[in-house]
Amino acid sequence: MNETISPEWIAVDWGTTHLRAWAMQGGTAIAKARSDAGMAKLERDQFEQALLDLVNGWLGTGTTPVIACGMVGARQGWVEAPYKSVPCKPDQSAHAIAPCKDARLQVRVIPGLKQEKPADVMRGEETQIAGFLALNPDWDGVICLPGTHSKWVHISAGEVVSFQTFMTGEQFDLLAGSSVLRHSIDTSGWDKQAFEDALSDSISRPERLAANLFNLRARDLLSAQPKDIAHARLSGLLIGAELAAARPFWLGQQIAIVGATSLSQIYADALAVQGVPATVADGARMTLAGLQAAYRQTKETV
Repeated sequence: MNETISPEWIAVDWGTTHLRAWAMQGGTAIAKARSDAGMAKLERDQFEQALLDLVNGWLGTGTTPVIACGMVGARQGWVEAPYKSVPCKPDQSAHAIAPCKDARLQVRVIPGLKQEKPADVMRGEETQIAGFLALNPDWDGVICLPGTHSKWVHISAGEVVSFQTFMTGEQFDLLAGSSVLRHSIDTSGWDKQAFEDALSDSISRPERLAANLFNLRARDLLSAQPKDIAHARLSGLLIGAELAAARPFWLGQQIAIVGATSLSQIYADALAVQGVPATVADGARMTLAGLQAAYRQTKETV
């Protein structure tokens, strides 16, 4: 017999490519589900059904609160959740209400953060930051959130003071999958020494990045450089350029890295080469902790 799931509320992380949901009883996840119904695949009038397809079995006859973060609140999402301006606390006290035809759903969407000068925005990462701070009260320093668009975020007195975004992950995917380098790279392999060598090259001379990238192709053609070495060198070159530009964020600061474990560890290793220790925190756990904090605040204010 299938166990009936009757959550108090539902936590949702809705990104560009994926949809994840947790059935929550207080602060405990009693079930989870995911689909590939990301924002990029949906028109505005399709979001409610995509959510129902995933969580319908968790809904009773009453209304279940849903707290959602991520690209669901973008201009092209279900409902636009206006950005909050930094400096501010990522406390998620303001929520946009998504229009729902099904009375069993009440969906609140967490806003992203914006920075006017230099212009920058984030959606989804603010919830991970809020989760990290909820689990690490009174923490000051810099949080790095590696991914498709990596973020470096300065935290002081519980506020996001400033941040900067780098398209490092997207650059890697484009270069490894769509450029001439695709013939020379195997992303399944890894060489730690090659990564560290390329990292050091890029940090010391970031202006050489474009030339060093083509050097990967030349090494393949002229000396049959192994493709796993090319993979590691490409990562090292791009992350090195990011670290060189983000130096004002990480130099002399307490650092936490929040994201997928494997990628976060690569960033931690890169910082360790520079003599900078970093704490690594699981991104999914921080997202859920941030959604829990938002739900608690919603209960207090409603």
